[in-house]
Amino acid sequence: MRSTDGRSGRYVKQPNRYSAFIPADLPPTPHIQVDGTLQTALSKADRALGRLDGSIQTLPDPELFVFMYVRKEAVLSSQIEGTQSSLNDLLEAEARLLSPKRPNDVGEVINYVNAMNYGLKRMDDIPVSIRLIKEIHEILLKNVRGNNMQPGEIRTSQNWIGPQGCSLNEALFIPPPPHEVMQHLGALENFIHTETDIPPLIKIGLIHAQFETIHPFLDGNGRIGRLLITFLLTNQTKILIKPVLYLSYYFKRHRQEYYDRLQDIRDKGAWEEWLTFFLTAVAVVSNEATDTARAIVSMRERHRELVIEKCGRAAGNGLKLLEHLYRQPILQVGDVSSFLAVSYPAANEIVNRMVELEILSEITGNARNRVFQYSPYVRLFSDPVPTG
Repeated sequence: MRSTDGRSGRYVKQPNRYSAFIPADLPPTPHIQVDGTLQTALSKADRALGRLDGSIQTLPDPELFVFMYVRKEAVLSSQIEGTQSSLNDLLEAEARLLSPKRPNDVGEVINYVNAMNYGLKRMDDIPVSIRLIKEIHEILLKNVRGNNMQPGEIRTSQNWIGPQGCSLNEALFIPPPPHEVMQHLGALENFIHTETDIPPLIKIGLIHAQFETIHPFLDGNGRIGRLLITFLLTNQTKILIKPVLYLSYYFKRHRQEYYDRLQDIRDKGAWEEWLTFFLTAVAVVSNEATDTARAIVSMRERHRELVIEKCGRAAGNGLKLLEHLYRQPILQVGDVSSFLAVSYPAANEIVNRMVELEILSEITGNARNRVFQYSPYVRLFSDPVPTG
């Protein structure tokens, strides 16, 4: 089906006989109707995000807990684009642990983490903009798959979306031709910074979809578009004080619907249906992230009490190690020795005590070069936390 009402844009025949989609500027006309199902979805998303933001503000040290939220989003967003690396693969790679079984694409996930952290920090100096997006894109594709696809540069050739190996004429969707991309990106940047009466979450949903439609890069558009959601929720709108919403969890679980809803905007002008899907994702994942934050607080207190009660004179170093595990949940005895500035035998004793307390677990099965993981913590991000 092809859009005929022009609400989201129109398909235009190009000299090479294919039809590229030329998006209409935001906001859509007619305007978004925030009533009925969409109003309900917006109310639920607003409440869930407020609850999540409140739970993060009650954490003893929010920065300790952002670490894993960022990494979960990086893993899931990258998996949507076909990477195989898991959260454990990422953590092991960041701990510089060698593993012949680790997927080769873990570098793409590490780049996503670096791109997110860079963008969040960079926004202290510049707002969400074409310039920022290009800088983040360069980091995302550095030395990984796609590094030959003009990292950091707006495309100068036509791209398309479809099954792997399909030709331009077989594509499911063809974004605007390269000579029009900067015009549409500029209009999107203006919309981002224009004051409107559009509810912030709806505005963010519009921006994400429009960015994916413009598809300004030869590779990495999906990941950049999902990073934009994080930047807009935190630094741009201050809806969240910290980047603790792993929205890609919902998009990955409902991947086909995610793609279908975006395509229906172009083909049918179905903005309300997309926004309902987007807001449902925000509500579901916000509630899950809130449950995770509360589980972290409960677990942390339980483990602190165990260390104080069972570690005797080593309790002080045990507590320091426990806090360190929230930033480095996979480590070796040598890491503990360096961090605590104690001898290797002393570090080994502390690690063994933490294993006895079931705080740490050895994950290689080796007698030498052992690797330990703060498994109870990692598990909170590996599976959904039961609600209710």
